[in-house]
Amino acid sequence: QLRIVESGGGLVQPGGSLRLSCVVSGFLGNKYTIAWFRRAPGKEREGVACIASDGGRDGRTSYADFVKGRFTISRDNAQNTAVLQMNSLNTEDTAVYSCAVALGLWCGGLITPSPYRNWGQGTQVTVSS
Repeated sequence: QLRIVESGGGLVQPGGSLRLSCVVSGFLGNKYTIAWFRRAPGKEREGVACIASDGGRDGRTSYADFVKGRFTISRDNAQNTAVLQMNSLNTEDTAVYSCAVALGLWCGGLITPSPYRNWGQGTQVTVSS
């Protein structure tokens, strides 16, 4: 059983930045994918970004169109941590952001929840002036 803990959410003004961290505890194996999803009030959950780990090396990354050029996902293999750097935030980015882990390589194209069996509790991101 994996334990996933997110941190870094908060309140930020439009145009600002936040850095979310996802720490994963437990056995991951050689191939796994970490993704960030978000859910805004009244909306469906949507995939934000993902990064694969293949044999300890960074594999493919993928981003939703609405965050390309603004968000960057990275991974610290030694600490089983994935970081989502969010820049140029706008009010539409307000949501609960959740980190999820899938065993195997699932990053590429559309980021969908179905491969992810392990989820964190989420962290609130509010973009408001």
